[in-house]
Amino acid sequence: GRSRVRSTKRQDLHVAHRCCSGPAALALLLASTGTAVAQEAPPPPLSFQAALARLDKASPGLSGDDHAVRASEEIAAATRTLRRPVVTASASVIEYQKTLSVDLSEPKADALSATNGFLDQLGGQFSGASAQIVAQVTQRIGAALPRLFGAIPNTLEFQTRDTVFRPAITAAMPLYTGGAIPAVQKGADAAVGIARAKQAGGQDLSRVNLVRAYFGQKVASQLTVSTREQLEAFDRHLSDARKLEAEGVLAHARVLEVEVARNTAQRAFEHARSEEAIATDTLARLLDQPLGVTASTPLFVHSEPLQPLQRFLDGIDQSPRAQGADAAKSAAQAGVDLAKSRYRPQAFAFGSYNANRNNALPTEPDWIAGVSLRMTLLSNFDRQKALSAARENQAAAADAAAQARRDVAGEIVRAWNIAEAARRSFLLLDANLAAAQENLRVQQLSFREGEVASSALIDAEAALSTVRTQRLAAAYEYDLGLMALLAASHRVDDYSDFMARADRHVEDQQ
Repeated sequence: GRSRVRSTKRQDLHVAHRCCSGPAALALLLASTGTAVAQEAPPPPLSFQAALARLDKASPGLSGDDHAVRASEEIAAATRTLRRPVVTASASVIEYQKTLSVDLSEPKADALSATNGFLDQLGGQFSGASAQIVAQVTQRIGAALPRLFGAIPNTLEFQTRDTVFRPAITAAMPLYTGGAIPAVQKGADAAVGIARAKQAGGQDLSRVNLVRAYFGQKVASQLTVSTREQLEAFDRHLSDARKLEAEGVLAHARVLEVEVARNTAQRAFEHARSEEAIATDTLARLLDQPLGVTASTPLFVHSEPLQPLQRFLDGIDQSPRAQGADAAKSAAQAGVDLAKSRYRPQAFAFGSYNANRNNALPTEPDWIAGVSLRMTLLSNFDRQKALSAARENQAAAADAAAQARRDVAGEIVRAWNIAEAARRSFLLLDANLAAAQENLRVQQLSFREGEVASSALIDAEAALSTVRTQRLAAAYEYDLGLMALLAASHRVDDYSDFMARADRHVEDQQ
């Protein structure tokens, strides 16, 4: 037995160095942003269903998406009344001054000429003494006419100044806009679709993050227990090795090898505790629980295969990314319709009523009503370029929608394969766990009797630790992969049903 111990010295040192590599590797998988918080007492337990119910209330991001959806819905509702008339009331106080000028020079000359002609004709209408008298009168009047007409100014000016209060009611209603109003309404509806798709995508992603954080905390907690048990086991092995050394059965070099393995286990335990604190803090921040929480629902695995891949691929059209891409394509089509409306005429009905007709300006009507037809013949904005740009955006949106479906399909296929591979791996490791436990039990007995080298014991401890860690990692990968699969196909609500039907669980180690 002693010769066998000496012959395996190098192997023992190598195994002692790698005995705790499994937990450390999984700890890197679970590492996430957060601050480790030392706690004297463990946080209260929280089931996954309770965490799921808490998530929607605790997430500012989800709340923000809800507000964005409601805002887009309100805007879309506002566009439904674009065909109604716009009625405005206005009131103004106007102070004005008006000057009128009338040229009288030509009318004066015409009047003087007409008067002289009349007087000349008047004398011929009388005879005898009457004719002489009339002639004398007409001569005197004719002599006085230039002075009389000279008193009349050549230009007459009239000036007035007043203050007017003018209340008015004006109405205008679109009759035909060339398709602009339907385009705006369609664009607003598309914005609602985009906001809802973003909301649904955010909810699906939040579920994935919850599974990652919740079961990540569960894995970190179990790793802490596993590494603590491994440390306690190496403490016992080291105690046994020192007893064998005192009895002269084991060389001091072998005791040092066990001590090296024990110290490695100590470092793994300290690292696992740190990762558990980080995972606990991450979950607490995600659920807005300052005092922290402990995941109580165990990791689960199904012994039966997942549903066929095609069942999940059938949900591509319902995925948030596909829905959002379709909404963006509809918005691009609305842009094309709006660009086309710039080429078409527009018709409006309008009217205005003066509510203070007694104090109106002379040129203002009491009321006015009519129909206006307007068509842009030449614009300083290149409408053809704008239409071409809108069509390019439409083509880009169509390509983006097709690409989104390809990407979603790829994500579904990848997640399905990851989850199914993790499920099969877990079932295989389940069978290896019992064998590794029995092997460690036999090696412990043999070591205490001095029948095997320390390397055999260290190998057995490393093998059991590796199987436990890989089994834990496989269950975690399955649970996370399953949620990623359901999120990609927009079936996250089915996760609770999958959890309820699970027939294999990773229970907490004692």
